[in-house]
Amino acid sequence: MFYWMCKHILIGPWVRLLFRPKVEGLENIPTSGPAILASNHLSFSDSIFLPLMVGRKVTFPAKAEYFNSPGIKGFLSKLFFSGVGQVPIDRASGSAAKSALTTLQRILDLGDIVGIYPEGTRSPDGRLYRGKTGVARLALQTGAVVVPCAMINTHEIQPPGTLMPRIKRVRMKIGHPLDFSRYEGLAGDRFVERSMTDEIMYELMELSGQEYVDVYAAKVKAQAAGPAAPDPAPASSGAAAA
Repeated sequence: MFYWMCKHILIGPWVRLLFRPKVEGLENIPTSGPAILASNHLSFSDSIFLPLMVGRKVTFPAKAEYFNSPGIKGFLSKLFFSGVGQVPIDRASGSAAKSALTTLQRILDLGDIVGIYPEGTRSPDGRLYRGKTGVARLALQTGAVVVPCAMINTHEIQPPGTLMPRIKRVRMKIGHPLDFSRYEGLAGDRFVERSMTDEIMYELMELSGQEYVDVYAAKVKAQAAGPAAPDPAPASSGAAAA
């Protein structure tokens, strides 16, 4: 209920008035059945603008920090993200990430829509980075179609690290659904999942016009932050896949 209140009463009308969203290809999102909205990720506001324009409810995985941060700000963050039905995902824990993917699979099995950022994190510089294979695995496990969605200028509206967005018209492009039924029964095949992921990222590159970099964005961010301490023990194979 809180999701629809935010969309139609508390937040949605103001966002439409101030940012005048322009969307191309909205008709490409299925009106029924399971679907994965695979989007590039330029800004925190992506998770607000995209669901606002989709008629059906969209569930995104959100980083665990939004649910467990201390203080008043953390409490309000948890209240908001829980209220709109988002799924917490701990990117530092393989088992927790796998659990989040299981939850998203259950949502798709119910015939609903989930939104995922294949890059796994926001782009550090506006370029499009290598995708992770979670979207491909979910598509194979559930039979859901994958709909590529490109956010065009949200990094200009709310650059990483800024709290208040700039008032500027937001633009989005939604591509035709990608049907991967030819790979049915091949969930877990890392070569198939990588091929599917690369196809998704190519579609996002075409839609967004971004320069593509065949490196994980998280790795680029880690290198920019400086050397980190090594993990005390290697992750299990299941956690690494998640």
